[in-house]
Amino acid sequence: MPKEKSATQRINSLREQILEHNHKYYVLDAPEIPDAEYDRLMLELQSLEKEFPQLVTEDSPTQRVGAEPLKEFVQVKHRVPMLSLGNAFSDDDVQDFHHRVTEHLDADGMEYVVEPKLDGLAISLRYESGILVQAATRGDGATGEDVTHNIRTVKSVPLHLRGKNIPDLLEVRGEVFMPKKGFEQLNARQVKAGEKEFANPRNAAAGSLRQLDSSITASRPLSMYIYGVGEKSDSLEWSTHHEMLSTFKNLGLPVCPEIQKVQGVQELLGYYQNLGEKRNSLPYEIDGVVYKVNDLSFQTRLGFVSRAPRWAIAHKFPAQEELSKVLDIDVQVGRTGALTPVARLEPIFVGGVTVTNATLHNQDELERKDIRIGDTVIIRRAGDVIPQVVSVVLSKRPEKTEKFKLPDKCPVCDSAVIRVEGEAVARCTGGLYCAAQRKEAIKHFASRKAMDIDGLGDKLVDQFFEADLIKTVADLYQLKVDDLLKLERMGEKSVDNLLVAIEKSKKTTLPRFLFSLGIREVGEATALALASHFADLEKIEAADSDTLQKVPDVGPVVAKHIAVFFQQPHNREVVDSLLKAGIAWPAYVRENTGQILDKKTFVLTGTLSSMGRSEAKAKLQALGAKVTGSVSKNTHFVVAGADPGSKVDKAKKLEIRVLDEEEFEQLLKQPDEYL
Repeated sequence: MPKEKSATQRINSLREQILEHNHKYYVLDAPEIPDAEYDRLMLELQSLEKEFPQLVTEDSPTQRVGAEPLKEFVQVKHRVPMLSLGNAFSDDDVQDFHHRVTEHLDADGMEYVVEPKLDGLAISLRYESGILVQAATRGDGATGEDVTHNIRTVKSVPLHLRGKNIPDLLEVRGEVFMPKKGFEQLNARQVKAGEKEFANPRNAAAGSLRQLDSSITASRPLSMYIYGVGEKSDSLEWSTHHEMLSTFKNLGLPVCPEIQKVQGVQELLGYYQNLGEKRNSLPYEIDGVVYKVNDLSFQTRLGFVSRAPRWAIAHKFPAQEELSKVLDIDVQVGRTGALTPVARLEPIFVGGVTVTNATLHNQDELERKDIRIGDTVIIRRAGDVIPQVVSVVLSKRPEKTEKFKLPDKCPVCDSAVIRVEGEAVARCTGGLYCAAQRKEAIKHFASRKAMDIDGLGDKLVDQFFEADLIKTVADLYQLKVDDLLKLERMGEKSVDNLLVAIEKSKKTTLPRFLFSLGIREVGEATALALASHFADLEKIEAADSDTLQKVPDVGPVVAKHIAVFFQQPHNREVVDSLLKAGIAWPAYVRENTGQILDKKTFVLTGTLSSMGRSEAKAKLQALGAKVTGSVSKNTHFVVAGADPGSKVDKAKKLEIRVLDEEEFEQLLKQPDEYL
C-alpha cells in the first residue's frame, strides 16, 4: 500500500508536468524543455501506469492513443446548434453587414472581434467538471458524429481544463486543422508509401478525424483553435466575446493568436487586408476572415436568420483562377426538371482541388459568356467552393466552333423542354414521368432533412430503378423482402434494416413531409412556415396563390410553385398514396390561431412524459413561438419536465415564469390565458 501511495504521488506529479509542457508547446508555442526530457517524463509515466493499472485515468496524457478501433461513428445531437456563417465577398458586402448591425441596434459605432477563417473542420468539445468527455463534428448543425476517441489524439486539445475556477460544464466550438508544414510532411509520407496524396490540408484534416482507428488519427499532424461556445454552466458569464476567449485561454484552451478587437467597418477592412497580405506566411491555411459583434448582449438582440447568426459574417478571400479547356458540354436534368449545361474540362488544379467540371448554369449564361466546345476558359473556385467558368480567352478559340444551345427535347425522357417567361431556367415537362426527376425526387425524399430513411443512399436508389422496383416515392412503402434480396449487396440483415428504416420514417412531422415532396423553392424554413400557418395538409393543398402569400416569407413566385404542385393530379395521387401507406405526424393542437405566441420565447428543459421535446417544440412553433436552448432575460416561459436541471433555477432568478407539464398542455389548448 505504501508503494501504491508513493506511485500515486509520482504519477500525479508527472501528469501535471507533462500537461504543463503540452500547454507551453502546443498552445503557447513556447517549449521549456528539450524533446528528449519530455520523452523521459512520458516514459516514466507509462511505466508506472503499467505497473499500477488501477491508477490509470481517462484524462492521463498516456490515454491520447490506444483505444480499440470503432465499428462505426455514433451520432450526437447538439444541444445548442452549431451554426454556419453568411459570406461576404466584397467591401460592399462588409459595408452592408455593418449597416445592418448598426441599424438594427440603433447604434453609431460598433466593436468587433476579428479572426482568421480557418480552413478545417468545425468541432465541438464538451468538458464536464473540467474533463473532456465528448467531441463531435458539426454535421448538419443539429446532429454530428462522435469523434472523441480521435480528438484525444490532438495534442493541442487539453484532456482536462487548467486553473482554479473550473466550470461544471463547458462546451466549446472550434476548428481542427492541419498546419501547412505537417500537411507537406504527411503527403511526403503518402508518396513514399505509394499511397494517394491529399488534395489540401482541409481534406487531410477531415479525413484524419473520420478514422475509426484513432491510431491513424494520432499519426496525423492535427491542431485546433477554439472560437465559440455551446452549452455552459450558469457560473460562466461574460459581457463580450473577447472576454469569453480570454477565459478560454486561462482554462488552457488553444485560441488563435491572430484574434483582435477592432472598431468600425474601416478597421474590419484593414484587418482583412493585413491578414490577406500575410496569408501565405501563416502556418495554417485560411480562406478569409470572420467578423463578430463583440458585445454579447448585442449578439442576443441581433439573433439569427435561418441557420446563420446576424451578428457574424465570413469575409472570403478572392477566388483563385487557372486556365483550362472545354472538352465537351453535357446537359444534366435535375430533380425539378431543370436543364443545366455542364462544361467537361481538362483537369486543372485550382484552389486546392482538381477541377474537371464546371456548371454553366443556363442558356442565358451560355450566351452571355459565349462558351463553346474547344474554348480555353478561365476557371475560378467562387468562394473557394464552386468551380465556375469566368470567361473565354477569345485569342485561343479554335476555328469553326459553334454556339451551344440547350436541346428542345429532354435528354432523359424525350419530353418537350419549355422555358417560362421571366425565368432563366429551361425545364423538362415530363414531371414525375421523367426518370431523372423521379430518381432525384426519391433521393431527396429519403434524405436526412426530409423523411430520413437511414441506409437508403444514392447507389441503392439507382439499383431500384435498374430493377424497375420503384417509380415514385410512394413505391418505397410497397417494397417486399423478396424483391430487395435480389439486389446486389443486399443480404437479409441489410434488407431488414432498410425496411425497418422505411417503416420508422412513417412517423414524421408536417414540415419534414412538406420539405420531402421537393416542391420548387420550398426549403426547410418555408416548409416550417407553411405548417405553422395552416397546421393542416389539406388546407395547404387547397390554398391558391393569394392565400399562400399570407404565409410569412412566401412571395408570389414561391406561392405559384406550391399552388401549381398541388394542382397536378399525379402529384396529389402520390401524396394520397403516401398517406395511405401510413405516413403521419403529430396534429397541431390549435387551428387558425395565426401567430398567437408570436414574439414569445420558450425554453424546454427536463423530460416530458406525454410527448418528446421535438414534438413539444413543433407545437409551440405552430403557435408562432420561438424555442431556444438557453435561459436569458429575453425568455418568456420555461417548460419544466422531470429532472429539469439548472435552467429552472436561472429562470426563477430572472423571475421568468416556469410551467410544469400540466400547465404546458393547458397553454397549448388555451394560449390566450397565458398572455
